[in-house]
Amino acid sequence: MHKRKKKRIEKADTLGEKMGLSVWCEDEAGLFQTIPYPGQSWHPEGRPHRLPHAYVRSDTAKLMTLFHPKTGRLRVRGTTSTANQVLHPWMKEELTAILKGLPQVKKTHKAKQNRALWQTWQAGLSMPITLPEDRPPLRLLRVMDNLKGHHTPSLILWLFSQGIMPLYTPLGGSWLN
Repeated sequence: MHKRKKKRIEKADTLGEKMGLSVWCEDEAGLFQTIPYPGQSWHPEGRPHRLPHAYVRSDTAKLMTLFHPKTGRLRVRGTTSTANQVLHPWMKEELTAILKGLPQVKKTHKAKQNRALWQTWQAGLSMPITLPEDRPPLRLLRVMDNLKGHHTPSLILWLFSQGIMPLYTPLGGSWLN
């Protein structure tokens, strides 16, 4: 199963854009402590380092990211939580903006060809996702990890309705490194 998923991700990386699909990777990074870190500082040379009056040592910070490997474009938002109530609206907002920037798909796609393109990305899955019969043209592949929140039916249905195919990395994703 891992090998099939790995090949699917490699296929998205190497063939996705050639097939006219935009490929974006999504992840949540963190937990970063909200404390000063050693290294270069912005304080003036020759003066002692001071913390701003608004500095409060507190919780942790996280990053929500969407990355486009072909161009190196990165969409990021810092947050203190990546719960579904935070992640899903941000992701929908960003993916909607990305789709608006993509070339319009001609409606000349035949339904049979469109169905085959969607099914290409499910080939070999032991549990294929049930796709709606009436699908919009496939426009974007979204590669993400296997967090439970990424499998939420409402999110998956929204992705499908926008022409976005979710691709999940294997649970043992150490091969990515």
